[in-house]
Amino acid sequence: MEGMNYREVVQTILKSHAKNRSNSQTEVQLIFDTERDRYQVLNIGWQDLTRVFGCIIYVEIKDGKIWIERDGTEVGVANELVEAGVPKLDIVLAFKAPYKRKFTEFAVS
Repeated sequence: MEGMNYREVVQTILKSHAKNRSNSQTEVQLIFDTERDRYQVLNIGWQDLTRVFGCIIYVEIKDGKIWIERDGTEVGVANELVEAGVPKLDIVLAFKAPYKRKFTEFAVS
């Protein structure tokens, strides 16, 4: 986390994914726990008679690294973090099995 404020970078990226669509019956909510460095984007509401509650993005900052636990985006939160200047070795694709992480360009843990 040298020189770059990962909290700010993560929050900025997640905010860009929290746009509510006017034609949707559900809403996108941001949950930022800055005390524990846990950040979420949720989809909540009702689609006709069906309850919708789902985590779109879940990120934690642990030991100076950004752990992407859930990424339901097309672009990829990791790609957005790299574009923002975060080194790949500070990004963990935690949604991948630990034995598979070594085959990515990102941190193992």
